[in-house]
Amino acid sequence: MTPAEPPLPLFVYGTLRPGERYHRRFLRGRTLAERPALLTGALLYDGPGYPYAIPGDGTITGTLIELGPAAHPELLAALDELEEYVGPGHPRNLYDRLVREALVDGHLIRCWVYLAAPRLARELLAGGTPIPGGDWLTRTVRPTPPVPPMP
Repeated sequence: MTPAEPPLPLFVYGTLRPGERYHRRFLRGRTLAERPALLTGALLYDGPGYPYAIPGDGTITGTLIELGPAAHPELLAALDELEEYVGPGHPRNLYDRLVREALVDGHLIRCWVYLAAPRLARELLAGGTPIPGGDWLTRTVRPTPPVPPMP
């Protein structure tokens, strides 16, 4: 986070949601509040063990995470690294961290959200697997194919 970036809450929709693996690693015990939220104007796609959100005509279910002001810069930097976000519009970004509005208890709240970078978003639209209903936690998990026995 640069000095010009606001200390906004974070909308999370996948492995950073409460109970998921990266929430336990990065956020558990370090948040001020965690509230159910919706992100409109976005679609959710299945990825290799985590989801991708892209702009689109849909709604994603997630959680609005409020970080303490003192921990906010450090946590956001760690999450930027996790999400492979180098900086605004950087060609190496896997995700872009953008300001959007999430719906929480009937109110729109400005927040950060990680959306798939444009190149990846185009690939997902062309051949990705959408998550029906936009909720990572209720997706249908595809079984891992069995490994054939060694001869």
